Amino acid sequence: MHVRVADLTYTYPFGVQALKGVTLHIASGESVAIVGQNGAGKTTLVKHFNALLRPGSGSVWVGDWDTRQHTTARLARRVGYVFQNPDDQLFQSKVLAEVTFGPRNLGFETERVEALADMALNMVGLDHAAGQHPYDLSPGERKRVALAAVLAMDTPVIVLDEPTTGQDFIGVQRVGEIVEHLKAEGRTVLTITHDIDFCAEHFQRVIVMADGAILLDGESRQVLAQEEILAKTYVEPPQLVRLAKQLGMAGVPLTVEEFTNAHQGWLEASK
Repeated sequence: MHVRVADLTYTYPFGVQALKGVTLHIASGESVAIVGQNGAGKTTLVKHFNALLRPGSGSVWVGDWDTRQHTTARLARRVGYVFQNPDDQLFQSKVLAEVTFGPRNLGFETERVEALADMALNMVGLDHAAGQHPYDLSPGERKRVALAAVLAMDTPVIVLDEPTTGQDFIGVQRVGEIVEHLKAEGRTVLTITHDIDFCAEHFQRVIVMADGAILLDGESRQVLAQEEILAKTYVEPPQLVRLAKQLGMAGVPLTVEEFTNAHQGWLEASK
């Protein structure tokens, strides 16, 4: 399920132009991170993917659907959106009811709803909390309930808005494993994130936004090495990239494994 954006502009009712002619194409099965400082237009952009916002001009297509011609409820079959703040998304009195709400409203059969809910709660590590009230959980756990609610809808496109916010180390690892699982299934996975290390490890393409426009768009290794341009958006390269540069190592290591392999080669070459 591809996403295509053509010359998209959007101005909020209070007069701020948040998007200024954005054009991009996200192929089916791609994993894409959108980064940039607050106010760059990241969330405004992705809210057009399920018609939470409508284009001022230009167009947005999800597969063969023009989002201007479909409701948010209908687009929910194609695009699952996990909000940055789970409290904007959660409204049921039990975790299980929250997770089954979406697939039930999509008309899935009872057996499929139950299977998807079990799968989603297991993936986020909250199967033990099915009978609890979401607001009895920690903020990080509520974030994972919201993620489970979207996973249970089984959409081909999933948007994660700041998925690691409020997560401890184990929670971040779990979210990363979920992203890898979705990628392996061939889903289109998009994230808005300030967690550049998480972005580098799990997303193959990075889009850098500033002032409502795209500054950089390309393969993660290439984009995250452009320190001067990233600095204009108050984004630093990943820690491993900065460490490698400080040591004088060649290359742009994005994972611990890549760094350790490059470091071993660097040590041997230095002898």
